Amino acid sequence: MITCPHCGRRNRVPAVADGTPRCGQCKEPLPWIVDAGDNDFAEVVEMSKLPVLVDLWAPWCGPCRMVSPVLEQLATEKAGQIKLVKINADNAPDISRRFDVRSIPTLIVFRAGRPISTQIGAAPAAKLRPWLENALKKKA
Repeated sequence: MITCPHCGRRNRVPAVADGTPRCGQCKEPLPWIVDAGDNDFAEVVEMSKLPVLVDLWAPWCGPCRMVSPVLEQLATEKAGQIKLVKINADNAPDISRRFDVRSIPTLIVFRAGRPISTQIGAAPAAKLRPWLENALKKKA
């Protein structure tokens, strides 16, 4: 469930959809924030028509918990432009191996199913916002 930042209504947002999620009440774009794992990674991330910001994290990781609100803010700012996919690295060992994740949080931007930029470690919004902007300008 995502609360619309424009009108406050709570909306269900599917992990996979054609187009982008919009509020059922005010029709404004919603932040697209979903969870994924080893079993649905291809469908949720690699087949997405929008660029995807993947957050590989773990519940016991302090820096992961610190960066999470920043990522949610960026997803809200970029509503309709990106999808934020949160992946618990402890529950997704195949993804962690595939992308050689050795430290968390690890952030990866995907476009057209391909990783185009990586950020390892927690960082403040002042660093993550320009990193994401630059990544979104890159071609797949």
